[in-house]
Amino acid sequence: MTIFKKNFLTLSIAALGFSAVFVVSVMLFMNSLYYELNIQSLGNTAKTFMKVTGEDRLAEVFENNLGGRIERGYFPLGAEDTYRLTLISTNGYVIWDSHVTDRLVNHLDREEIIEALEGNAGISYRESISTNIRRIYYALPVFGSNNEKVGVFRLSISIPGFTARIHPVLLSFTVFLSFFIIAALWAIYIFSRSLSSSICRLVDIAQTGAPFLSGYESTEPVAPEFASLEKAMRAMIKEINFRFEQAKSEGSRLEAILNGMSEAVFAMDASLELHLVNPKARELFDLKVRDITSMNLLEATHSTELTETAKEAILKGLPIEKELILHSGDKQYFQVYASPLAGNGGPEINGVVLVLQDITRLVKLERVRKDFVANVSHELRTPIQLIKGFSETLHDSVSEKHGTIDENIHFIEIIRKNAGIMENLTNDLLVLASLENGESKIYDIEEYHIALLIEEAVSSVESQSKKKQIEIVVDCSADLKAKVYGSLIIQALINLIDNGIKYSPDKSKLWVSALKNNELIFEVRDNGIGIPFEHQKRIFERFYRIDRSRNREAGGTGLGLSIVRHIALLHNGKAEVESQGEGSIFRIRIPLLPEA
Repeated sequence: MTIFKKNFLTLSIAALGFSAVFVVSVMLFMNSLYYELNIQSLGNTAKTFMKVTGEDRLAEVFENNLGGRIERGYFPLGAEDTYRLTLISTNGYVIWDSHVTDRLVNHLDREEIIEALEGNAGISYRESISTNIRRIYYALPVFGSNNEKVGVFRLSISIPGFTARIHPVLLSFTVFLSFFIIAALWAIYIFSRSLSSSICRLVDIAQTGAPFLSGYESTEPVAPEFASLEKAMRAMIKEINFRFEQAKSEGSRLEAILNGMSEAVFAMDASLELHLVNPKARELFDLKVRDITSMNLLEATHSTELTETAKEAILKGLPIEKELILHSGDKQYFQVYASPLAGNGGPEINGVVLVLQDITRLVKLERVRKDFVANVSHELRTPIQLIKGFSETLHDSVSEKHGTIDENIHFIEIIRKNAGIMENLTNDLLVLASLENGESKIYDIEEYHIALLIEEAVSSVESQSKKKQIEIVVDCSADLKAKVYGSLIIQALINLIDNGIKYSPDKSKLWVSALKNNELIFEVRDNGIGIPFEHQKRIFERFYRIDRSRNREAGGTGLGLSIVRHIALLHNGKAEVESQGEGSIFRIRIPLLPEA
């Protein structure tokens, strides 16, 4: 329903209702006034008639009970008169009536009689039982010689009802009222039309917004107030559209910044109910497409540490920076910045922003750096001390000319061995450093026969395998070719085969194979001591050893498997280990490069 119809119907119903209430009120008032005037007139007539008759004379009639002997001319009233006079004794019996000659019923229960016997003027309006005519009754008490009530003087008159009185003018009144209502409805129609037209114009401006502002202004006649309001609305909508576009642009810019941040961002109010969460935070805490507006910080992150940090920032009103550890799957380290938000530039804090920077990699790198320094120092300390000690012993024995040749040769052998350990360690560190720095990419990747690379790697460790009488079984198709860094693949295979030889029992077997499916897979399998499951995830870390004493006895540097892993990464592949009980299987998986 349009505003015009609503306005017109509302005002019409209100006007009709008001008219009906007004007419009914006037009719009720006139009806009441009509009877009030008639009662007042009847009362004045009764008092006048009573004075003319004389109270002493009336008292004599009651005291001597002369009612039955009063002649009709005693009182100048008869059955044909408009007024009816009735004399009632104090016990309610009618002793004389101007219109009824028969014996009447007791009137002691009549309202006007009761009032008159109490010493007041009694008034009532009802239908007479004896005459069956609707009348107004006015009763006055009659006092005797000793000032006692001896009876009641009642005068009544028959009058037509108020409706009968106004019936001659009812038609004229109805016609006038109809014209009045029609005129009122027409005025309401004109007013509603004018009002709704102005309001609809303003609604159109509000609904169409900025495009409408460029159109023509209304040529329809409108009230000056609405014309001013229209101008104000046009200016307001123009300003709102400008600010909306500005806010939209700022929002898009902010959204792009938040989406591009590598840090997780949470924005919330003072009760920690979330308002904004960027994609990184959703990914970090597995929120995905969940509605965060119905969640608080604790429900979203399940972290009491983050919640306490946010509360502390709100309580202190100052930015807070902390390092926290979160256990969402793997252990992760975060640098947390909590900044309180003041409302409308005032001192009251109404929110807080949390920024979580993932520093797990930095922490691990720092740990690797510390481990690297400690491990290198530890690995070099023993050979350096041995070289220093035996070189001093050898120097003393030569300078003092004592000691056998065999002893001197033994000392020199120990010095040579530890110098070799230091050389191997240095070489491995240089290889690892070059792989991490990407220096190996200076070599061109080429297509090689994989069987030849395996053969070269096996021949490089042949002397070690013969010492322990370990048979190396090669399984590789002669026509298998792939694009790889040949020298690095040889280095990785040498490290894996050398490890297999060191940790395998004498007179055992070691298998080296290569195959090409969806990827190129190198596999080295031994019957050695195996690797416990809890160590398999860290076995490719530099200097990581399951048993340091056995590794040192075997002459390893602790960097071989780390070099294998980096060579695999250089080929965009990966290195993995599989071991259950005895024996281990090391694999290098390399994705195939497209043919030239």
